Amino acid sequence: MSEQPVFYYDVSSPYAYLAACRVDDVLPARPEWRPIAFGVIVQATGKVPWSFKEDRDENFNEIATRAAERGLPPVKYPHGWPVETYSLTPLRAAMLAADQEQLRALSHRLFKAMFVDGRHLADTDAVLDAAEQAGMDREEVRHGVGRAEVKDQLRRQTEDAQAEGVTGVPTVAVDGQLFWGDDRLEAAAAALSAT
Repeated sequence: MSEQPVFYYDVSSPYAYLAACRVDDVLPARPEWRPIAFGVIVQATGKVPWSFKEDRDENFNEIATRAAERGLPPVKYPHGWPVETYSLTPLRAAMLAADQEQLRALSHRLFKAMFVDGRHLADTDAVLDAAEQAGMDREEVRHGVGRAEVKDQLRRQTEDAQAEGVTGVPTVAVDGQLFWGDDRLEAAAAALSAT
C-alpha cells in the first residue's frame, strides 16, 4: 500500500498557489499538506529562484495564462514581491492549524491574500486576517507565531523536506519520488495511481 502523498509548499510562491488550487482534485488520494520555508532552502542550497532573475517575464506570463485557463482571478503581486514580502510568519501561523482541514483553509486564505488581493504577508495583520477567516483565534495566532516550539516545528519540517530532497515548491512526494512544479501534478497523480 502506498504512503499518503505529501504536498510541500510555501505561501510566497505563485506556482504553489496554482498547485494548491487543484492538488486535492488532481491526485487520486488526498495529500498531506506540509508548509515549508522555501527561503531557508534557497539560502541552504544557494539556488537562485526564477523570481530573482532579470528575465522573469516568461514566468509571469505562464502564471497569468494558467490562472486564466483555470478560471482563477488575475494574479497580483504585492509591491516588493518576492524579497520585501517574504516572511516566516504565515508559515508559523500554519503550524498552529488544528488539523489538515484548517491548514488547507488557512493556506487558501493566505494564498488569496497575497496573489489575489496583492497583500504583503510580511504584514502581520494580513496573516491574522487570513487566520481569522480560516476559523482560528486571532490573538492565539498573534502570540503563537512567536513561540519557540512553533519556530522549531517549522524548522524541523523544512529540514525534513530538504533531507527528502525537496529543492523547490510546489513539490509532491509520492513513495519517495518527488514531483516539483505545478505542471508535475499529473505525473504525481499517475505515479500514485500506479502504486
